[in-house]
Amino acid sequence: MNNRHNRDVSLLDVSPPGETLREMLDERSMSQVELAQRMGRPVKTINEIINGKAAITSETAVELEVVLGASAEFWTAREAAYRNALARAEQSERHARMTEWAAKFPLSRMAKYKWLDLPKDPTLRVKEVLGYFGVSSEEQWKATYESLSVSYKTALAFKSDAHALSAWLRQGELEAARLDLGSYQKAAFLAVLRSARRLTMCDPNVFVPALTDSCAAVGVAIVFVPELPRSHVFGATRWLSADTALIQLSARYKTDGHLWFSFFHEAAHVLLHNKRNVFLEFGESDSAEEQEANTWASDFLIAPDKLRAFLDRGLRSAQHIEAFAHEVGVSPGIVVGRLQYDGILPYHTHTSLFLRYKWAEPTWRSARP
Repeated sequence: MNNRHNRDVSLLDVSPPGETLREMLDERSMSQVELAQRMGRPVKTINEIINGKAAITSETAVELEVVLGASAEFWTAREAAYRNALARAEQSERHARMTEWAAKFPLSRMAKYKWLDLPKDPTLRVKEVLGYFGVSSEEQWKATYESLSVSYKTALAFKSDAHALSAWLRQGELEAARLDLGSYQKAAFLAVLRSARRLTMCDPNVFVPALTDSCAAVGVAIVFVPELPRSHVFGATRWLSADTALIQLSARYKTDGHLWFSFFHEAAHVLLHNKRNVFLEFGESDSAEEQEANTWASDFLIAPDKLRAFLDRGLRSAQHIEAFAHEVGVSPGIVVGRLQYDGILPYHTHTSLFLRYKWAEPTWRSARP
């Protein structure tokens, strides 16, 4: 056994089982040659065990029990403890080399959200980060999260940090795992979406559990995860398996217009697009799939013929917008957002009609400005 291993193990106060074997032989005034003869083993094997170069196998442990008296369980336990100590020492060395990588994550915010603990020891922080992602190394994090989708190219264009983005995506996975998901049913999901239009006028204490439960029953996990610094993400859609999808929302701008459009936009990806794709939303995109999702969400929330009829009347006041929103069955903030996006209303017009959300425990609260 090399000096580095011996040094690491001594720090953990775990000695090689060969040392115990040497002590037993000394107590019995038995040489390694004699032990080898009594066990029917080569002297070289006994010497390698004593010097920590060879492991005590189950067969060897049984033979030692017969010859020396200590139980086979004793020997296998000593061997396992030693090997585990070696593995942990090597792991500690690997973690020490990953402290700079772990520091790139927004750990303070993640700890504030109670996603992980934040020990002072940088090496222990590495272990926390690896445990959070459920990976064994920085390389496995890269293989799992940096290769999630070509959407990371879009993320870079919007200056989204891969470390923060992957942490946000991982939290979505963890929260989705707590849901009781059925199998995806397109027709049933469409029915849920039609009912969800009415939920746009409700408080989060009402719409969050209602939306989560109804979508979970038809195989779509809906999770609300606050954004992390440098992530710049509105939402994400991906398939967790062949029959379960995940829609993850950050409520980045914290208004009903932005949140609900983001939700129906992500729902369009579930309904219309390839299950192998991962969609990350940061803002305007020229891709055909993003434009298709935009159009579907816009038309699903406010039917084009009804919007045209409203616009033809030339009505633009807050009272008229509220009445129209009631007529089509969505929140006034959704109508304002649509009219602003289409250039019919200047931005910052009728913003009092937006319902604004704030993250709170255990759920959101909402308030008018």
